[in-house]
Amino acid sequence: MNDIEGGTPRRLVGADRVLAVLVELASMPTGGTLDEIAGRLGQNKATVHHALGTLGRARLATNDARGHYILGDEFLRLAFSHHEARPEDPRIQPILRALADRFGETVHYAVLDGRDIVYRAKLDAPAGAVRLTSTIGGRNPAHCTGVGKLLLAHRLHDRLSVEQWVQAEKLERRTAQTITTAAGLHTELERIRQVGYAVDDRENEDLVNCLAVPLYSGPGGEPRGAVSISALVHRTPLTDLVDAVDEVYTIINRNTRVEAARA
Repeated sequence: MNDIEGGTPRRLVGADRVLAVLVELASMPTGGTLDEIAGRLGQNKATVHHALGTLGRARLATNDARGHYILGDEFLRLAFSHHEARPEDPRIQPILRALADRFGETVHYAVLDGRDIVYRAKLDAPAGAVRLTSTIGGRNPAHCTGVGKLLLAHRLHDRLSVEQWVQAEKLERRTAQTITTAAGLHTELERIRQVGYAVDDRENEDLVNCLAVPLYSGPGGEPRGAVSISALVHRTPLTDLVDAVDEVYTIINRNTRVEAARA
């Protein structure tokens, strides 16, 4: 991912340089060479090598004898210990487990971060079912996911706010079903507020649909996140998920103190 301004690579300095290299390395599951990392960032090798040295001393990156760099064990330790220590994790896991057991599909907990949703927790479908490619910490555009649209419905309350949000950045078309206009998104968010849940009808991936419901920390205010049930369309049609929405709310409220509330 090149760090570019005005069509040319932006010169990275200091902490920005180190963080850019760390983020780029994190996007390379099997790691990469100095040449590969510098090329992806659009930076000279000396700059990237210096940043890798800083990361290495902090044990956030490491390299083998062939000059192949990967994330260090200390980075992984920090990431996993932080994730497990999040206050929502022990409260969310019972929900995910109960929903996965009931529907036999993959379930997620996600929050809104800017224009994206970030998956904070995930539980795959039981053994034998097809597993989805989403990952904890992974992102997707909010406008084409069930959890994203649900959370946007509580942020963008009228047509003007939706139009301003859409004008700020073009909406990516992930599939033929993706909503990419302000008018379409406004209509969808109004529907979500009326029924109290959101759906992804093959809008992010062609063969996947999902149902999403909000989670609240307490009465009133915006949801702090949302839970979704994601399924392959040929195995669990969207109509089956929608028909079970009341049961989804019952399962959530039975398995945690986190409250789910419909509009």
